[in-house]
Amino acid sequence: MKKYRVIIMAIIAMGIILIGTSDPLNSLYKATGLISKGIDNDKDKNREQKVEDKKPTSEKDDENSIKDNSKYLICIDPGHQEKGDPNLEPVGPGSGYQKARVSSGTEGVATKKPEYVLNLEASTVLKHILEGKGYNIIMTRESHDVNISNSERAIFANDKNANLVVRIHADSIDNSSKTGASILIPEEGGRYTSSIYEESNKCAELIRSSMKNSGIQINGVFQRGDLTGFNWSKVPAVLVEMGFMSNYNEDQMMSNPDYQRKLMQSIADGVDEYFKTK
Repeated sequence: MKKYRVIIMAIIAMGIILIGTSDPLNSLYKATGLISKGIDNDKDKNREQKVEDKKPTSEKDDENSIKDNSKYLICIDPGHQEKGDPNLEPVGPGSGYQKARVSSGTEGVATKKPEYVLNLEASTVLKHILEGKGYNIIMTRESHDVNISNSERAIFANDKNANLVVRIHADSIDNSSKTGASILIPEEGGRYTSSIYEESNKCAELIRSSMKNSGIQINGVFQRGDLTGFNWSKVPAVLVEMGFMSNYNEDQMMSNPDYQRKLMQSIADGVDEYFKTK
């Protein structure tokens, strides 16, 4: 009996001590040898850090790359629009030579799809891929029922302080056997474009290389001094002619979602390589 009384008295004494403390639960943890909450939290943090440390180096590099890309703004210009505007505008600032503000583009011989529709489809795919790489993207248009001239598209990118303009178009020619993509850039010694030629050409060559490595037929990089969208631009710019809508097979290919994504992925990879040189 005496032993039981001693045990009971010890339990009562412990209860009084616990009740009298400011943190009875923490005291109980200590008294019973349990790990306190604070130590648990420290272990959780250590565990999270270990998980982070175990991430593959390539995954960490990708995360850092995406973070770095967020400082760049790319303007995508889906060429043409639903209704052309034949009214004239200067081909360059202060130029006496004028061209139509904007045309509605060509049409596919097989798909009968208007070029302005194809351009926006592909541009939207490109937008999502580049956003996935961490870039900030603006577009000159996201619908067909607009009226934005070629100079206004360039000025839009200028005013937004874009780092690059990517213009998306499709080609057409009387020769239905002609195929392949082309990249157009501002003229090297052009009156309006000499300041943006070097960077535009650098980007174009990286896109060309990426397209070639992806197995896409590429006809080359060509300088143009007569394009209003280049002449008004203060931003490095490239124009990708995706292929010929005048060729029956290539017209169908450009509307194929798989090929379209492959094409836009190759452009995005080239753009990504360009910004890695910055």
